[in-house]
Amino acid sequence: MISMDIILIIPILIGWLAGLIVNYLADVLPITRRFSQPTCPQCNAQFSWRDYLLFRPCPNGHPRRFRLWIVQAVMLAVSTYIWIKPPSKLGYLLGLPLIIYFGIVFVIDMEHRLILHPTSIFGSFLGLLVGTVAHGVKNTLLGGLGGLLVMLTLYYFGVLFARMRTKRMLAMGQEADDEEALGAGDVILITILGFILGWEWIWFGLLFGILLGGFFSLLLILWLVISRKYEKNALMLFIPYGPYFITSAFLIIYFPRFLAMIVPG
Repeated sequence: MISMDIILIIPILIGWLAGLIVNYLADVLPITRRFSQPTCPQCNAQFSWRDYLLFRPCPNGHPRRFRLWIVQAVMLAVSTYIWIKPPSKLGYLLGLPLIIYFGIVFVIDMEHRLILHPTSIFGSFLGLLVGTVAHGVKNTLLGGLGGLLVMLTLYYFGVLFARMRTKRMLAMGQEADDEEALGAGDVILITILGFILGWEWIWFGLLFGILLGGFFSLLLILWLVISRKYEKNALMLFIPYGPYFITSAFLIIYFPRFLAMIVPG
């Protein structure tokens, strides 16, 4: 009989490979929008595949980002977790690709404040598949439609707010910026998460994601005020909301016990 320790080697190896995929796509897609040879973010020197996969410094000696190791550790841990406790109806085979998609969107939006069209196209097909398997076609499409309509409303409120803010800054003689509360990519992301979560849970996913973003924004404001860096770092308050929506959906799907704690019944 094969021992549990030997069996766990499988999700560990797959999780490490999944981390490499997330790191690679997070490195190249924001720059080239396609599969390409990775380059150093500091000097644009091109990595050899051997050096890149072994996490070696770039040809000019610049060290790799610490983010690489964080992603590898997280993907390895999550892969092992869902191997032992696979998400209901999805199992490991659908649960892992969904985690990879979440990871790519999370990292790119956190680092570049971008939700890219290539990831949105892939996410749409994956979301439709996951949603159909999890709760049927009707529930999947209604979830996507609900998410789309709510986020479109919030998006246009954000556009109106940005215009009012720009007008006020110009009136005060300050230089205006292009920051928006929400972007079109967020609208597409929530539509995809609507497919995945379905009609019943997209509302909670949206609300919980917004609350998460608001909570960490409050912590950021307090830190800037206490450290007296508020004036110089005001633009930091325009946080990307994609990672918080992703976190919300992740907890709903993969940690139902957590969900049961905050939503009794």
